[in-house]
Amino acid sequence: MSSTKPISLLVSITFFFSLLLSSSSAQSVVKASYWFPGSEYPVTDIDSSLFTHLFCAFADLNAQTNQVTIASASQQNFSTFTQTVQRRNPSVKTLLSIGGGNASKTAFASMASNPTSRKSFIDSSIRLARSNGFHGLDLDWEYPSSATEMSNFGTLLREWRSAVAAEASSSGRQRLLLAAAVFYSNNHYSVLYPVQAVADSLDWVNLMAYDFYGPGWSKVTGPPAALYDPSNAGPSGDAGVRSWTQAGLPAKKAVLGFPYYGYAWGLSNANSHSYYAATTGAAVTISGAAIPEDGSIRYGLIRKFIVDNGATPVYNSSVVGDYCYAGTTWIGYDDNQSIVTKVRYAKQRGLLGYFSWHVGADDNSGLSRAATRAWDAAATTRTIQKN
Repeated sequence: MSSTKPISLLVSITFFFSLLLSSSSAQSVVKASYWFPGSEYPVTDIDSSLFTHLFCAFADLNAQTNQVTIASASQQNFSTFTQTVQRRNPSVKTLLSIGGGNASKTAFASMASNPTSRKSFIDSSIRLARSNGFHGLDLDWEYPSSATEMSNFGTLLREWRSAVAAEASSSGRQRLLLAAAVFYSNNHYSVLYPVQAVADSLDWVNLMAYDFYGPGWSKVTGPPAALYDPSNAGPSGDAGVRSWTQAGLPAKKAVLGFPYYGYAWGLSNANSHSYYAATTGAAVTISGAAIPEDGSIRYGLIRKFIVDNGATPVYNSSVVGDYCYAGTTWIGYDDNQSIVTKVRYAKQRGLLGYFSWHVGADDNSGLSRAATRAWDAAATTRTIQKN
């Protein structure tokens, strides 16, 4: 008996510390948003108390060296990002996001196809994250577009996870978080994501459940970020969540995304203001607002447009989306009720949390405040019911 007690005690202590170490990197909730320099929104203005995680976007992939780099114009903001947002919320975690919608798909595909170039990407990403004070890394490759690229994507993720674990072990520091922004569905136009590699390698994935309709690619108006599609014929956030989880992604590794921007259209006539109305198929010019060619307009400017033009706002509960119209201008977007409903959905579905693109498009943090209150209220309600 006496000879077995020290062994039992040692096993118990070892098991306890292994649980402690594994739980230290596990995330209980993600309430996040992205920030990028092009938003012209100062990092100092971010109310980080509303978030558990913030993404700093974007670092670049050098197509020649396959190394991750930060543009010289962004270096100052990126190097002080964590320090700045932690002044208001010392517990907020930051991730350096790599890639983005404007990044070269060819460069990512080439990098992921070769063991040497993958190592260059991985090693440089870890060095950049550590040297700039980030707690993790986020890959935004939009999107692997063939079975081979998807397979290479999975290999890249597995090697990335192994590398950050090894770096944490050798440095004695907490392991870097790993996340990725992915298509809203695990099926990207008949090309399937390597779900098992995603689940095994990443702490979570950000499901980009938006940009479903826009004047640059759709001939009719439609909800840009519908949570539901009553016809079951088009894209929706719910369809994406079900696609990923039915393919094997644990719900606790899925984070639902929604936009803090909408799309402005020119209607064919002033009476065609419902969803799926006939339109001119082009973005409109709105006085006093800088509208890109794709028609995207941030939430703060949408609120201003409604006030300045006496626009009529409409919430559609069947899709969980909003639109407003004045004359022949129609804007689809998410307002408070849509955001709150989506947050409650994420909670009810057992997802890890939610994220938005992007924090600078909000209107005085109104949407972010509504989101975090909705999540916390849902948590409180569940606790009360459980007790």
